[in-house]
Amino acid sequence: MSLRLPSEIVVEDVLPTLRALLARELAAHGLTQEEVAGHLGVTQAAVSTYVSGEPELEPHIAEHPRTEATVESIAAGLASGEMDGYDALAEVQELVRAFEDRGPICELHEEAMPGLEGLGCDLCVRGANPVLRTERAVLDDVREAARVLATSPGVAAAVPNVGTNVGTALPDAADVADVAAIPGRIYEMGGSVEVPANPEFGASEHVATTILAAIAVDGERRGAVNLATEDTLLDAADARGLDRMAFEADYEDRGERLTEQFTERGAVPDVLYHRGAFGIEPITYVLGETGAEAARLAAELVADAAEQ
Repeated sequence: MSLRLPSEIVVEDVLPTLRALLARELAAHGLTQEEVAGHLGVTQAAVSTYVSGEPELEPHIAEHPRTEATVESIAAGLASGEMDGYDALAEVQELVRAFEDRGPICELHEEAMPGLEGLGCDLCVRGANPVLRTERAVLDDVREAARVLATSPGVAAAVPNVGTNVGTALPDAADVADVAAIPGRIYEMGGSVEVPANPEFGASEHVATTILAAIAVDGERRGAVNLATEDTLLDAADARGLDRMAFEADYEDRGERLTEQFTERGAVPDVLYHRGAFGIEPITYVLGETGAEAARLAAELVADAAEQ
């Protein structure tokens, strides 16, 4: 993906828009173009363009309510003499910081670098820390898992009516918010697997609950994908010598019950399945160390089942 720094967006998109808006607001307070130019550090010709022409404004910035409030505050302060250049700079800096924290600067950055979409990027406010790298690695893994499911022959036919999902948990995950999956689930359409969105944390309760139960017993089992339960799929798992376990579909506190069962048997199975219940479709979970590993194993099982 193309490399563009957030600071470039501030310089090329944010500041020109703020200068134009401030020039207009200062002029509305009765300042001459020369006075406005002095406050903004630009030429009088530039101020003339800002005030009388049609300068190009970045709508993400210009139309934001916080921008309007900041521009009005700075203009009123400078016009009355209650604010100097240092105070104005401090307010602009505060606005930029706010916009860098999941605000319009983030939106512009994602437009400039589409590869950032769905990553929940907060690089500007947190920096390149190990936690962020780990989160990105987990999101990348789920993205790879979804690609495997979407491109593997036969997987579409194994997608349950309720849709499928694939998840990967952060190391030491404690709740659903620590597990990344596909929002809205993955579904079958016209014989193909459709992935509706980029992965996000907290996007799948059922897959996350299964993964969290597995982690409680085996911290290396951080991924899972769900498919429709079919005997041919289970037979394929047996033929590969995989460990499989049945469980009841309709009990409450599924996470706690699964953790208890995994603990009693002393291991987390490779394949976990139920036969359904009233209003509950039969579902099989394929588990792995990551979601991508689980997706690859699931695709192999689907291929094996098709050959039977």
